Amino acid sequence: MKIQHPFPLCYSLFLLLLATTSLISPSLGDLGKCNPSDYKALMNIKKSLSPPEFSYELTSWVQNTDCCDWHGISCDGKTNRVQELGIFAADISGQISSSVGDLPHLVSLTFRNIKNLTGSIPQSITKLKHLIRLDLPYLGLSGPVPDFLNQLTALNFLDLSYNQFSGSIPPNLSELKNLTTIYLDGNKLTGSIPESFGRFTGTVPELYLSRNKLTGPIPKSLGALGYRAINLSRNKLTGDASILFNQNHSLTTYIDLSRNQFEFDLTNVKFPKDLNWLDISRNKIFGGIPEEIKDLDHLYMFKVDYNRLCGKIPTGGNMERFKSTSFFHNKCLCGSPLMSCKRK
Repeated sequence: MKIQHPFPLCYSLFLLLLATTSLISPSLGDLGKCNPSDYKALMNIKKSLSPPEFSYELTSWVQNTDCCDWHGISCDGKTNRVQELGIFAADISGQISSSVGDLPHLVSLTFRNIKNLTGSIPQSITKLKHLIRLDLPYLGLSGPVPDFLNQLTALNFLDLSYNQFSGSIPPNLSELKNLTTIYLDGNKLTGSIPESFGRFTGTVPELYLSRNKLTGPIPKSLGALGYRAINLSRNKLTGDASILFNQNHSLTTYIDLSRNQFEFDLTNVKFPKDLNWLDISRNKIFGGIPEEIKDLDHLYMFKVDYNRLCGKIPTGGNMERFKSTSFFHNKCLCGSPLMSCKRK
């Protein structure tokens, strides 16, 4: 006697396929507020990092759950689209997945202090037309600083510091009209400072280029801009840096030119009136210290040591704040807090 199967074979296969699909593709109910395409992109990002199961930052990134509740993820309250992605000091390795470009509503992207995160910045990032903050410091990224970053037209904060980037600085970064801060310090960048950095058409950004291998003089175009903060320290820059000093640059508060090979006469330099940090130590600067330096009421850091300065150190005003170490190892500086000047 032939036994009839209770279900046709094709129907059984359909049920099996349906069960398998439900394990792979979560339902909208499983994802909660999380947009399915954002969920897919985030899961691809997680796959590019290992081992995620041992990282506190990624333990909440559980399959088939609401990504808006995951650690390091922030969703917009109205659209429920992922707006912020931030992973900090995680014990993981891998690369930045190209899937970051599949989060079209992202306004802030941060990977910070993950030394084993290597590779390059994926070009897919240029799809993020709303990105305001790109924060990628203290990683192991290498290669050139991408010249396609100028396509991130909404960007106002760029931090690529303390990576392994090499090559020259892309001149077209000056095309970013909304940029207020550039951190490229602590890399292996070579060549000169782009002349275009004197032609920012929007807000003049704070500029941090220290601890690289930059050479050559400061472009004259930079002298026309009033950088609020500029740090060029620990490079191999040469020439006349006095073009950065202008008493009409009322917004300039921070200048660090230390540990370069600048060579110019300091005697008649006019300083921005609101300057609070000035470090020009360890260069080849000559002349004397201008008397006007004592009248800068906001000046709390002043270092001119290891230069070729001569003459009497100004007294009074703010000069009482500075110890002898600020003036050490010059050609013939004298007066308090150093030794008294010899009478002729």
